[in-house]
Amino acid sequence: YAPWCPACQRIEATWESFAKESEQLGITVGKVDVTQEPGLSGRFFVTTLPTIYHANDGVFRRYRGSRTLEDLQGYILERKWEAVEPVAGWKSPSSIMMHGMAGLFHFSGWIRQIHNYLTGTLGVHVWISYAIFILATLLIGLLLGL
Repeated sequence: YAPWCPACQRIEATWESFAKESEQLGITVGKVDVTQEPGLSGRFFVTTLPTIYHANDGVFRRYRGSRTLEDLQGYILERKWEAVEPVAGWKSPSSIMMHGMAGLFHFSGWIRQIHNYLTGTLGVHVWISYAIFILATLLIGLLLGL
């Protein structure tokens, strides 16, 4: 979820109720703010918000059902998750490919922090910061090409 997301805000009360009943359902319920954890949004290939996953014994399934409390409970109690196709091996959050994707998301956050430092703290003009990144990209590409 993300705090600024209207759909996430609409489901928040339902999700909190679902989390309160999680012990009775024999599950653990959590939520992750993708603005604070960009690596996880890359690892889970989050393209829409909110995104709900069911994980059991290292097998991940994306929940695409209704977002009502009754439907979330039914998904667990009636074991509807068993009928859902698991996330493909290469797209699984535990795969090497998705570990790499998480690294790219962390790297992009690091670049954003550098840009904010250059423009905010040091007072460098935005276009000069962009020029620095363009030059760094070209130099890194040149070095890797050699």
